[in-house]
Amino acid sequence: MLTAEEKKLICRFWDKVPQKDVFGAEALYRMFITYPQTKTYFPHFDLHHGSDQIRSHGKKVVTALDNAVKCLDNLGQALSELSSLHAYNLRVDPPRFALQLLSQCFQVVLAVHLGTEYTPEVHAAFDKFLSAVAAVLAEKYR
Repeated sequence: MLTAEEKKLICRFWDKVPQKDVFGAEALYRMFITYPQTKTYFPHFDLHHGSDQIRSHGKKVVTALDNAVKCLDNLGQALSELSSLHAYNLRVDPPRFALQLLSQCFQVVLAVHLGTEYTPEVHAAFDKFLSAVAAVLAEKYR
């Protein structure tokens, strides 16, 4: 799905992203504000900006993305456990699986904080990468 050049671009860009945990938390918070229906799956969370639950889950998000970036040639294997968790344990139904929404919010955070470094080429490659991650995570639903 990703070309060799896109993979290189994603790896180079991801290495430059500072404060990944902070960016993950901000993206998650933006998702809850922009798409309030996503709060349904987090009824036990304190959804205020900077809460421990948002920071902790934001860290989990970027840890998964970090793992995916390191395993671009085998996303299925790299994200298999996470896919199973969402499908079988958390039982998030596919139409409500908010990965695309979170991906959009994450890209906004990257663009806001990284400005000109988040070039159209990086945006396109990262969008393709996040779509691939979302597709892999939803595979267990089929």
